[in-house]
Amino acid sequence: KQLAETAVGVREMSKQLGRARVQLNIQNVLIVTKARDNRLIKLTRELALYLMLKRSRDQRGLVVYVDNQLRHSKRFDAEGIQRDHPELFDEGQLRYWTSRMCSRSPHLFDFVVTLGGDGTVLFTSWLFQRIVPPVLPFALGSLGFLTNFDFSDHQAVMDSALDNGIRVNLRMRFTCTVYRAVANEKGKSRKAVKKGETGEIMMKNIEKGGWEALEGGWTGGPVETFEVLNDLVVDRGPSPYVSLLELFGDEHHMTTVQADGLTVSTPTGSTAYSLSAGGSLVHPEIPALLITPICPHTLSFRPMLLPDSMELRICVPYNSRSTAWASFDGRGRVELQQGDHIKVTASKYPFPTVCADKQSTDWFHAISRTLKWNERERQKSF
Repeated sequence: KQLAETAVGVREMSKQLGRARVQLNIQNVLIVTKARDNRLIKLTRELALYLMLKRSRDQRGLVVYVDNQLRHSKRFDAEGIQRDHPELFDEGQLRYWTSRMCSRSPHLFDFVVTLGGDGTVLFTSWLFQRIVPPVLPFALGSLGFLTNFDFSDHQAVMDSALDNGIRVNLRMRFTCTVYRAVANEKGKSRKAVKKGETGEIMMKNIEKGGWEALEGGWTGGPVETFEVLNDLVVDRGPSPYVSLLELFGDEHHMTTVQADGLTVSTPTGSTAYSLSAGGSLVHPEIPALLITPICPHTLSFRPMLLPDSMELRICVPYNSRSTAWASFDGRGRVELQQGDHIKVTASKYPFPTVCADKQSTDWFHAISRTLKWNERERQKSF
């Protein structure tokens, strides 16, 4: 009975969190935009000015951080802003951010506004590899799964966020850690294990004994860690051979993947590469990992959802004909040698995006608007 009541309580708390409106004391706003897009630079200037100017006699304007690349931009024209509004510079309200500042000092920012498309939102996730401030994305890109706000309403949207609070969707991210294989025994090289029967025998032991059998001969040292909002993609890269990957879940050998590659997607990333590879659409409130093979050389490898509590490991076996390549939200592409692996877990640093309406309403509106989901001519009545 107590277990059932706890489960019901957790579900109810989750519902309340999704509906709750959070009132923030916003003083410092970061604007992320494409510094190479001339049209967006002008809009960035317009938004920055609106936020910096006093909204009332009693309220001081906000401190606004813009991309450091705009410091000397003629289109942004910081000198013109200083000439017309010298008081903003006297109080230091216009400042410039760098990627180093975002990764090392995320506490400097209370709120983030993005001007662009989904790529700009993903770039923002890349900037904040740990704690992320709430992100309000304006739709100024191509498709726009993640951008729910129209920039033509930017003044009303920002006023509402500042005065009335916001509803936030805590989007799940992955922590992806790359491990490099290191031999335990002296004189035992990666190349020696790769060739001949040694590699075949070792892989058979792995299928029987799971992850412990793999760690018995080799140890892996973590070398890089990435926080991923969309997906991890492991593929064959430039190799003409089919990828050979070993998939482990909670240190249990799940299956051997023989395909062009594999995507491990968050619910947010289910509308990206995974969708193109035949994966399902997954609502962002579902805490799950979506595994989708890319062109598998089998008739029975279907996409599957796994609980976010599971720890995944994707390993390039020692007897693989070629290496594999991994990318993280389309960035940070790294080569995986034989024996290397990637560990994937649910991140403790979610990506909070501001809801235009409600979580479910925003999501269904997005897939209908961008994918034309389930649209057809309505059947006529008799």
